[in-house]
Amino acid sequence: MMPGVCISSSLAASANGGSCGAVTMVNSDVRLLCKIPMNSVIIGPSLRRQELLRLHPTSSSRTRRMSSRVRATWPFRSNGKEMDVNIERSEAANEDILIFFFQLDLETRIQYALNMEQYEAAQQLRNKLDEVEAEIIKQREAKRGSTKSEAQDKAINLLRLRADMQKAIEDENYAVAAELRDEISKLETEILAASAKALAYENIQYAFRLGQRVRHKKFGYRAVICGMDPVCCESSSWMEIAHVDKLLQGRNQPFYQVLVDVRADPNLLVAYVAEENLLANEQPDMDRFDHPYASFLFYGMDTAGDFIPIKQLREKYNKPRHEVPVDTSDEDAGGNL
Repeated sequence: MMPGVCISSSLAASANGGSCGAVTMVNSDVRLLCKIPMNSVIIGPSLRRQELLRLHPTSSSRTRRMSSRVRATWPFRSNGKEMDVNIERSEAANEDILIFFFQLDLETRIQYALNMEQYEAAQQLRNKLDEVEAEIIKQREAKRGSTKSEAQDKAINLLRLRADMQKAIEDENYAVAAELRDEISKLETEILAASAKALAYENIQYAFRLGQRVRHKKFGYRAVICGMDPVCCESSSWMEIAHVDKLLQGRNQPFYQVLVDVRADPNLLVAYVAEENLLANEQPDMDRFDHPYASFLFYGMDTAGDFIPIKQLREKYNKPRHEVPVDTSDEDAGGNL
């Protein structure tokens, strides 16, 4: 057993009794990683993607138990109806964060193996990291509408359909030509929608930034921004449960991954919230904020009470480092004393 505290076990332990469960590690991963005695590193055993997701099980019986606890702990009423804060819980957002942890874990272990001149172990870890990064890129491109290969396939298919339609017209086979025309129209609509979604990622303006402390307008809980999308990227079933289409701006607005203070409710670790449902703090919030993921995503708090995202998190979302504005009036007052 490797000494030190590990990401995977500490996440499971800190969320035990909440929404995370036990970790089942793959034997081949354990045998490989146990060759590297990471005494001074807090990153722990690598897990395969499907094993990582077991940190956050989604069984219906467990979900029902958690939902009942949330309603008992955190009721919210609107127009006389009780609303469940749990409707914005996101398994997909939690998965995204766990895969990010996995990536950091592998990068750290590769560097340690190289420092210890364990080149064979480093190469095996590098191969695993390549697989993880390929999956991350695939998911990122899928959010933007389609992957590069899918876009190329659609473009090639569009050219083929147009050629077939032209031939059908020349052969005076107008029934086939009409069917091909409908297929072309449908494919062009799909390509246009994917292009528009991809363009939104380039031009969107976010009201909130990584690490910023916010408060939920309806439920009132305190949270920290740890991820963002220009539009809602959840499944249609999730959007139906979360009543996304009933929002003023619907699904076509920025949505944020937020860490929810576990002292308010330990079951709602990660929520996926529309921009219109979040409020920025008018005054700096320096109060304690507890979450098992915070220490891995952020360096700590700045002087305004917001969290400072680690470099890799800023790079993931292509965001610059936020600098806290300096109050020049205080400086002038200090200089006059």
